[in-house]
Amino acid sequence: MLSAVAPTPSGPVCVTAPARRFRGKNKSARWKRGEDTELAVIRLPLDVHNPDDLHRLEQLYSAMWSVKRALQRDARAAVDAYWAGDVRREDDAKSWRAELGLSREGMERRAYRHMEASRHLGHHVTKALVMHQADEVFETAVSRHFFPDATGRRFGRPKTGTWWNYTRIPGRARSRTTARKWETFRLHGTLVGHMDTYRHRDLDPSVGTPQQAAGLPPGTSVLEQPRQLPVPARPSGRIPTGEVTPKGTLKTRAVTWWDHTGPLAVVFAGGADSQRGDLVLPVRLPSGAGRWPRLLHFLNDPATWHKVDLVRRQDASAPGGWAYEAHLMVLAGGYASSATRARRRATRELARVGGIDGNVSNVSVVSFPGTFDPSDGPVATSRVELTDEELAALARSRRKERGRKRALDRSRRAANAQQYAPSRRQQARAERRQAAGLPERNVHVPGGARAANKAGIPKQAYRRDNLSAGYRHTRARLAESAATAAAARDHRARRIAERIVGAHGANLVVEDCNISTWYRLWGKALQAATPGRLITAIGRECDKTGGRLPRASTFATKLSQTCMCGESVSKTLADRVHTCPACGLVGDRDVVSAALAAHVRLTDPDDPSTARLDTVQARVTQILFSQGLQEALSSQPQRGASPTRGRTHAAAQASGIPRQRSSARQNTTDRYRPTPNETRPANQRHKAHVGTATHEGNAPPRGDTPERELVGRHPITG
Repeated sequence: MLSAVAPTPSGPVCVTAPARRFRGKNKSARWKRGEDTELAVIRLPLDVHNPDDLHRLEQLYSAMWSVKRALQRDARAAVDAYWAGDVRREDDAKSWRAELGLSREGMERRAYRHMEASRHLGHHVTKALVMHQADEVFETAVSRHFFPDATGRRFGRPKTGTWWNYTRIPGRARSRTTARKWETFRLHGTLVGHMDTYRHRDLDPSVGTPQQAAGLPPGTSVLEQPRQLPVPARPSGRIPTGEVTPKGTLKTRAVTWWDHTGPLAVVFAGGADSQRGDLVLPVRLPSGAGRWPRLLHFLNDPATWHKVDLVRRQDASAPGGWAYEAHLMVLAGGYASSATRARRRATRELARVGGIDGNVSNVSVVSFPGTFDPSDGPVATSRVELTDEELAALARSRRKERGRKRALDRSRRAANAQQYAPSRRQQARAERRQAAGLPERNVHVPGGARAANKAGIPKQAYRRDNLSAGYRHTRARLAESAATAAAARDHRARRIAERIVGAHGANLVVEDCNISTWYRLWGKALQAATPGRLITAIGRECDKTGGRLPRASTFATKLSQTCMCGESVSKTLADRVHTCPACGLVGDRDVVSAALAAHVRLTDPDDPSTARLDTVQARVTQILFSQGLQEALSSQPQRGASPTRGRTHAAAQASGIPRQRSSARQNTTDRYRPTPNETRPANQRHKAHVGTATHEGNAPPRGDTPERELVGRHPITG
């Protein structure tokens, strides 16, 4: 409490400053989003070419990053204090957390104190931004540490992130009780105004509205935006309000950004103490008519706009190395084209049930009619594998990635030569030159090990190294290519999921496997095939179509160790062919498992452990679909992959009934020992619902390699 002493004629009097007052609770009802209200996000690229605007944007990110880092450190210290206070935690854990400030309001108060203690933050950020940054830290660090999520998992202690991972500044949603109130980033302008400002010179004059532009054939240019978009000027002047004064004159008011009807732009006030005005960032829209139906869905109705987040991504070609985007959240469902809606309607009428078997290198799908009656439709099979073109492109990208990583290593060694020893070859050459009496040659790029102490710890931390501009540029290129490859894999997974659900229906069952266990055995082979990404995309497409993709426990069903007739057929991971001694069924191991997955029944679709295999129905299906089922199960080609040290090999094999691989032979060498059985009891396995065996001193076998494109009885073409 601060106090001041003021002299008066009667003597000094102590005057106490008033206590700080906080904003009280809102008197009006709090707005809540309806349970049935959907949310969708559209990414809007921002054109930041003005050096002043770029500098302000970089300062904004720097200030917000310092706030987030301080909050993460505070949260980490408070969490440590919480777990250290055993007595207080046992007496009343909730009050102990509240006292330590481990609540949403407590984190917001911490953020306010950091902002007030650091005066320069007031020039760049606002209290609304700081508050929402505190809310994000609480949700992603504190809350996830104390309370389990939907899967029952809790996360570890809060950690301090890195500067390169800080890419999103959360904005505040618009007010639903006060008109025209956005306290952080605001999107101004209209789609009509953007079209009128940047109208293409060759566009038909009769096309004057976004609806008409969305109806044009794909490939037609709607916009002609310059390379550097001009920054829209702030509206000025006064406009009538529609009211009349007592003297009979019309009332007017000053024009604001809410009256801007020109091209779209994101506006930020720039901070409470900023004297540089508003930060205005123009938005760049797609020019082709094929993207305008999607723009019309998201941007044509400003009443559905809810929130804007400012996001950056690494881009080596952009000024400053970052490209900026505005992620607009809209209170509406995601966009679906007319063709997608028609395809999903047809899928709902398909009435098929099927199963999926996810493998290290492929995904097999088998479906039957919902009635399991051959007269209602045949059995359909598909396999997802990488095509030869995709394998070649993958090899090229990996070669380029290895080249860039070698360039990074050479650049680091050249800039920090004192931290590395010469290689054996360089040392031997130096000794030969010394023996011959030649002068010593300077080694600019030493190729030996890094200087370290006896414990193997580098004497100088890598973060202390000198990095050249070329190193930073190459590193940005590497990160950009990795992000591009990840986006391409997501796009491929969505397209494959659409084709699979369209051919096999939206009611599928998949085994509940832990993909992280596969990574410990196969490594980069999974990065090529991405089975987890494919299964996730299929599940999302099933939900959008009106179906579901439940997961079945591998312990309760044992699909890979069971035949359609119900007989138990034990196999190791090296055995890629299913051969039943009871009924004589011979087929691809993965396809047989997928066919059995179609006969799995779950008491609780959300609990994989309630899954049970209906062996009676599976046997009936085998009898009814005897001819077509045998052809479907044995017509899938097998391509092997070695899970040894991340190297992938393609094995040519004749078509027809798959044979047992030679790598599955019983051999006593370390390389060809048989793999452990994947059906050992649950109490001997290291993790629930894994689906694969652990590596117990034996080298993993040659399994399956990257994917080939959907072939089978009912091929799916891209």
